[in-house]
Amino acid sequence: MGKKQAGTGPLSRRPDNSAFKQQRLPAPGLVWSPSLTAQTVLPTFYILSLVCLFLGIWLLITVENTYELKVDYTNAGTCDQCVEMLNHTIHTRGACICSVSFYVSKNVSGDVFFYYGLRNFHQNLRRYMDSRDDAQMVGRKNNLKAPSSYCAPFDRANGSPIAPCGAVANSMFNDTFEVKYYPTNEPEVKVPLYRKGISWYTDKNVKFRNPPTNNTFTLRQAFEGTIQPLYWQRPVYDLDDTGSNNNGFINDDLIVWMREAAFPNFKKLYGVLNRAQEPFTQGLPAGNYSISINYNFPVEPFRGQKELVISTVTWFGGQNYFLPIAYLVTSGLILVAAIALTTVFVKVGRQGKNMEE
Repeated sequence: MGKKQAGTGPLSRRPDNSAFKQQRLPAPGLVWSPSLTAQTVLPTFYILSLVCLFLGIWLLITVENTYELKVDYTNAGTCDQCVEMLNHTIHTRGACICSVSFYVSKNVSGDVFFYYGLRNFHQNLRRYMDSRDDAQMVGRKNNLKAPSSYCAPFDRANGSPIAPCGAVANSMFNDTFEVKYYPTNEPEVKVPLYRKGISWYTDKNVKFRNPPTNNTFTLRQAFEGTIQPLYWQRPVYDLDDTGSNNNGFINDDLIVWMREAAFPNFKKLYGVLNRAQEPFTQGLPAGNYSISINYNFPVEPFRGQKELVISTVTWFGGQNYFLPIAYLVTSGLILVAAIALTTVFVKVGRQGKNMEE
């Protein structure tokens, strides 16, 4: 019998018997490991359930204190005539003005926000979201004259570059609203709206900039050689006709639209109530109202709907029930799990049986 060779046996790969390799070194500082027993776990479940229940009720009360009114004007009032008109003139987009009446049931105090809402319009499609040129939007001359290939087929028309290019800009919402209030035994009053300052500060001052101009070089000349998107009624340098410096790529309506929505049903800010004028100093008074709509944006091709949304906001935002319901459902699930664990502990754990056997 020959001598057994070293390193060949069941213990040949065992680490050396040292404190480091056998993991016997003391951990620095105090060492604490949780003791997961029924007396520590079950109270935690009940406390988490109560916390989620409290947050859910608190958020639900907050949401209930907000006011929201949706006025669907897709085919309402006299707008059905505009729908027929757009179906036959979708490329020329003739002007069509219609009106819809609505009623505000109570006084809406505080700041009131006016949104336009779209349903079944998917801004979250990958090809749609990629169809834009962010370098062009910051006023770079090279991209102004030579749009990115990502904008195709909305990059050029008749050989001329489109500004702004891409499917996102081409599909910009272009309905306009005029809201009127009808006090009792008094003449109608136009509801004043702030139409500037509705976009994010970082968007207006960082992500969107006009091409450079000077005293002798106007904004119109800066966009010379480019044409407007196919479905636009005005060129980009003339989007705002109020005489304010709100044209070009720094137009608030354009900036708000270019921030794509995550869901097919969404709303975007159109204006804020100007509370410096009577009778709107305290908010929006109850009564009869009407909206006059310059009806330009077609929704029939994608079976969508359009609406004007009037809403107030709190620290939590607008009227959205998702988070309160999520907290309440989570509280219920945790409570059910806690009751189930308590039942198991009462029937099995107190008898001292080993659950692993």
